[in-house]
Amino acid sequence: MNESLIVVAVFALIVIVLLVKTAVVVPQRSEYIVERLGKYTGSLGAGFHILIPFLDKVAYKRSLKEEVLDIASQDCITTDNVSVSVDGVLYLQVIDSRLSAYGIDNYHLAASQLAQTSLRSVIGKIELDRTFEERESLNRQVVAAIDEAAQNWGVKVLRYEIKDITPPKTVMDAMEKQMRAEREKRAAIATSEGERQSRINRAEGLKKEAVQVSEGEKQKRINEAEGRAEEIKLVAEATAQGLRMVAEALTMNGGETAANLRVAEKYISAFGNLAKENNTMIIPSNLGDISSMVATAMSVIDHTAKGNGFTLSESMPKTV
Repeated sequence: MNESLIVVAVFALIVIVLLVKTAVVVPQRSEYIVERLGKYTGSLGAGFHILIPFLDKVAYKRSLKEEVLDIASQDCITTDNVSVSVDGVLYLQVIDSRLSAYGIDNYHLAASQLAQTSLRSVIGKIELDRTFEERESLNRQVVAAIDEAAQNWGVKVLRYEIKDITPPKTVMDAMEKQMRAEREKRAAIATSEGERQSRINRAEGLKKEAVQVSEGEKQKRINEAEGRAEEIKLVAEATAQGLRMVAEALTMNGGETAANLRVAEKYISAFGNLAKENNTMIIPSNLGDISSMVATAMSVIDHTAKGNGFTLSESMPKTV
């Protein structure tokens, strides 16, 4: 009885060991390479699988996820003989697990070494200044070089990114001085351009101001001239109208007598004003003869009337 229990226990232990050795669970996005007696028999996808005991074994395990490799920093020499330290990051993915297992011994190491050699090659073709400007171009060239070789490894190179480019300290100092000089140059150019534009703006402003002032002065003079002309015209018209009215009044009955009276009043008023304003006066000899003075003034009016085609003495009735 005890012997039979021991046999059963040993048999159960053997079954358990065989199950552990032959049962395989493959995770998602992974593939296992199975060999039978040292020869490739197949690739196991995600799920549960049973292998033949003592014949089959899992030789390689491959992840189909995207992998990231840190490329160590290395010294590269540019075409102008400047040594720079460059490091980067490589992204790749296994697309054929069989080729990745049998096409190369260690595709991680191979991709890393090829990335370094490709980077040294592409940087050696350009100058130092362009290495900072053409990172995208450098990344594409490294990816193209690695991807061409990685096709036989069952690996797809997705992208390569340069993390940092570090030139020597002496070169860094020289570049800093160059950049500082370039910034100072741009600042000086911007300042001079600003001053130039400012002077141009001020000149244009003074020009426009002078033009507007001259236009305003011109218009002012035109307006004043027109105003004086209109004033002269209105005065002339008023004078003419007044003369016509005087002439008409003189032709009426009693017009000459009214004119004599008006002239006499003006005569007396004028001499009265002179007496108030001046201490010395030149008095006509016939000051007391107002009638002769009025007669003289009326003779002038009569002469003017003759010039207009009529005579006051003929047109006016005589007063007795």
